[in-house]
Amino acid sequence: MKKMFLPAFLALFVSLISQPAAATLRIFACEPEWGALAKEIGGDQVSVYTATQAGQDPHHVQARPSMIARMRRADMVIATGAQLEIGWLPVLIRQAANARVQRGQPGYLAASDYVQKLGVPARVDRAMGDVHAAGNPHIQTDPRNIARVAAVLAKRLGQIDPAHAAFYQSRYQEFSRRWQDAIARWEKEAAPLKGTRIVVYHKGWNYLNRWLGLIQVGALEPVPGVPPSTSHLAQLLSKVKQQQVAMVIYAAYQNPRPSEWLAQRAGIPAVKLPFSVGGTDSAGDLFALYDDTIHRLLKAVGKSAGSPDREE
Repeated sequence: MKKMFLPAFLALFVSLISQPAAATLRIFACEPEWGALAKEIGGDQVSVYTATQAGQDPHHVQARPSMIARMRRADMVIATGAQLEIGWLPVLIRQAANARVQRGQPGYLAASDYVQKLGVPARVDRAMGDVHAAGNPHIQTDPRNIARVAAVLAKRLGQIDPAHAAFYQSRYQEFSRRWQDAIARWEKEAAPLKGTRIVVYHKGWNYLNRWLGLIQVGALEPVPGVPPSTSHLAQLLSKVKQQQVAMVIYAAYQNPRPSEWLAQRAGIPAVKLPFSVGGTDSAGDLFALYDDTIHRLLKAVGKSAGSPDREE
């Protein structure tokens, strides 16, 4: 009996020690783009929980008990910052009472702190709608901002987990090489878009506009966060016709009907952009996010990036 038991025990022991080590860091990512970036840099040394999906408005998220539990166990939180999560993230951090992820600690990373923010208002009052005093928070629409945050993230992971610092730096260097190559390709493909006039649903595309040279002539929301009214849409329609606007763009989480109303009457396309990882079927990772964004913009102006038609 003992002779039969010993080989079985040894086989089980060998099986257990041959299993890959469990992830050492638990990361709480507020938005899908930061969850995707954490996986790129952290690899199998991190376990990533993403609190929101691309189909959600990141401004308005409910702080659920399950999210508090995740925050309580987290070694690191990655947020956009610039007040994007002001309505829910402070509640989670306060309720979780996790010293590792408090503001000012290595385990708290606000991505927008490491890029040049656009749209910083000279003043803020309620009549201006949902304006962020720290500037426009939608930094992920420019991949050059992703590159800046990636460098910070790799260093921060190494600071929190020194035993694997070289691993994180190695993955960052490889990601950076592929990312810079991709940016060069995207900019070449998107060259025909420079100077294209657009209307947006929400003023969430400042960084995309700067990167690709798009000219934003109006927004469907009369002020940020306020749904478009009939009178505002009528005024915007007149402006669109006068200024030869090429398209109306809106994020995957936004109601498409106002954009489609304006586009139909102006005779221009309404273009849904993924806005974040997972926003469309084709935007399954960080690289695909920008592939699909440029593909959709080029299709709207009758150009091609040489990729197959991936519309949903």
